[in-house]
Amino acid sequence: MQIVQTSSSSGVNAKGAGTARVVDDASAAVKGGTSARSDAPAARSSTASLQRGLSNWDHQLQGEISNAQQTLDYLDRSSSQLQALKSELAAKLAARQGREGQVEARVRQFSNTWRQRASASGGTLDAQLSYTSPQAAQQNFSIRGLTMASLQEGPQEVLAFSVGGANQALRSVNIEPGLSQSEIVSRFDRALMPSGIGVKLGQNGELVFSTSEAAWANVRDSLSVRGSGIRYPTGQMSRVRTDAEPAAIAPEEWNTGDTEALRATLQQVVQALAQLQAARSSVSLALAQATGRVARAQPVQVHVSMDTLAENFMEKARQPGYESLLAISSALVGISRERVVALLGLD
Repeated sequence: MQIVQTSSSSGVNAKGAGTARVVDDASAAVKGGTSARSDAPAARSSTASLQRGLSNWDHQLQGEISNAQQTLDYLDRSSSQLQALKSELAAKLAARQGREGQVEARVRQFSNTWRQRASASGGTLDAQLSYTSPQAAQQNFSIRGLTMASLQEGPQEVLAFSVGGANQALRSVNIEPGLSQSEIVSRFDRALMPSGIGVKLGQNGELVFSTSEAAWANVRDSLSVRGSGIRYPTGQMSRVRTDAEPAAIAPEEWNTGDTEALRATLQQVVQALAQLQAARSSVSLALAQATGRVARAQPVQVHVSMDTLAENFMEKARQPGYESLLAISSALVGISRERVVALLGLD
């Protein structure tokens, strides 16, 4: 594995080069240090197990470090554009002559950058600027007609949900009188989880549904429900109407037509800058935690595993018979008189 080192505004080598290389070096040390003994059955088993663990650990951490650095670069670029827009707005409001159309151009520039949020962050920064790596960013939404009050009132009913069309499996939720809010949330969450939809209780006691941003368009356009005519009168499978949680920043609503609109836009830009800074702090913390795990955990894993290999060798060497001879001869493979003399000659 090779990691190309490039500059990053976060101050950490891009793609985790500086820290992820610790993983590579450690893995190489284990491979090199045990190659001469790999013919011994116990050593071969321990080495293979360790290398599998290092490989899985390496890939996961590299992904997290890469996502964090990619997201930090995006947040820095977005903040820089908003700072420039803020300066243009302030200058125009102060009646200082600026280039014609510059404010509008800055708004368009940031709008384009905001639309690139999902791809620019590797799908780990959601529309509320919450960083979710290693999980994918989520889209929260509500379903019209499914309120906590309507679910806690009325007679028993079984609601069957479908995502993706009529050929998809139905997910049923049994609603009955006397259920608490947590019981209702739990039933919906268990039923809809196989369809990639999570359910939680909102701050105001409402049902909040969520799915990955990548799956949101399909869920929005195909989610259907069938009841027994109580909460959904037709009693037939019918498409439900969903409302997506609004994004934290809405540049498409920024107006620059007059002085009042400029003031309102300036206030929204200042708020957006604060949100971006808060998101950056969160991502920086995630990056520090990921790189810290590389620095702390990996040397310990290698040290413990090398001790295990040494103990296995000593145990085999003490035992008479073929396995003892095999362990010793395997360890001595590649050791020549010249190498020994060269090592003894080192200061």
